[in-house]
Amino acid sequence: MSNYVIDPPAITAVPVAGGGSFPVRRIFCVGRNYAEHAREMGHDPDREEPFFFTKPADALLINGADMPYPAKTKDLHHEMELVVAIGTGGKDIPESEALAHVYGYAAGLDMTRRDLQAVAKKAGRPWDMAKGFDLSGPIGEIVPASHAGHPSAGKIELTVNGVVRQSSDLAKQIWNVEETIAYLSGLVELKPGDLIFTGTPEGVAAVGQGDVLEGEIAGVGTVRTRIV
Repeated sequence: MSNYVIDPPAITAVPVAGGGSFPVRRIFCVGRNYAEHAREMGHDPDREEPFFFTKPADALLINGADMPYPAKTKDLHHEMELVVAIGTGGKDIPESEALAHVYGYAAGLDMTRRDLQAVAKKAGRPWDMAKGFDLSGPIGEIVPASHAGHPSAGKIELTVNGVVRQSSDLAKQIWNVEETIAYLSGLVELKPGDLIFTGTPEGVAAVGQGDVLEGEIAGVGTVRTRIV
């Protein structure tokens, strides 16, 4: 008989290519990790160290499911990203050992209530409700690194209704995967089940009901959702 006073929450899990599922513990997101995106958001990419925000695990949207247009916004933006799945935890991980902690990779979307984020920035308040709202993280299958390797370059692209909106290369990341893991593990102890959304390239823009978003990362996979 359980000692819990309420039923424990369900575990969020992402399908893995080839079978099985990856249980998610926490989601960390890197802000402004492509120079051109940093510039389009009004920042100088040469003056910043990496910074992070979070999404709750149950913000993930899997299996290509539709995404409801969220409440309290009139400016919902897409952000196409490479997602890193941590398989082995650690803290203060050296860059030279970082990739050994990676289970695999996926294509994901960091959906953003841009108007709420702008208000929060102006007021010096947290971004949580702009980034961590329900179903704000569509994600494709996780591809094990044992099969796909560790992508450090290659196309990252998003189309909306078949028209290219974002197109760049993973090689243009300001902080690569090894550097990101090393830096983040100096702030928190990473543990198995953690995901890292590694930032988006330029071209972020608004979407509305009926829009179909389809993203692809070379050698990793795809992500798809329809705004309803």
